[in-house]
Amino acid sequence: MATPKSRVSHSRTHKRKSEWIGGLSAPETTACPHCGEVIRNYTACGECGYYRGRKVLKGASESEKEA
Repeated sequence: MATPKSRVSHSRTHKRKSEWIGGLSAPETTACPHCGEVIRNYTACGECGYYRGRKVLKGASESEKEA
């Protein structure tokens, strides 16, 4: 098994980790064109059930009406 030749300093370790953590970001969001609810990109709206102008899911309001 490989062993390190010398100890890695705290500053070098923190620099490496900060570069990795800095690259992470939150998922992109947009407003649903049908109802205006904030949703993640490339997903169907949970409120109205529309995706790219087509009805693909039962919305939350429809589920409440049935119950």
